[in-house]
Amino acid sequence: MNANIRTVTVSWVGDARFEGMTSTGESSVIDADGPTAPGPMHLLLMALAGCTGADVVAIAEKMRVDLTRFEVEVSGTRREEYPKRFIAIHLIFRMAGEGLTEAKARRAIDLSLSTYCSVVASLAPDIPITYDLELPGR
Repeated sequence: MNANIRTVTVSWVGDARFEGMTSTGESSVIDADGPTAPGPMHLLLMALAGCTGADVVAIAEKMRVDLTRFEVEVSGTRREEYPKRFIAIHLIFRMAGEGLTEAKARRAIDLSLSTYCSVVASLAPDIPITYDLELPGR
């Protein structure tokens, strides 16, 4: 099995609901109408937050930062016409920790968004991705 290939199967379960299953058995519900589970566009934003979050946490550890709080809020602006794809994405990083400085936080975020985050690299290159950083006491 090629470690660089990811496979999922998505099965319709009724109405606009689907169950996604990875090749290793993890599952998630998708609701295109949104009342019972996140829809595809919300899941894309969650994937972005999880991907960049994992990067930033790992980079902060390498910088000898002991994080006590880490949160990413992501907002995506969609086109009004079809396809209603994202035309802008904005992230808010909320971080706290021992040894954390604004410079270290921004360096970790910038490295993730420009180099490491596979989800960012998989999005259309014309989507502007911006961020704000919130640190305690600033």
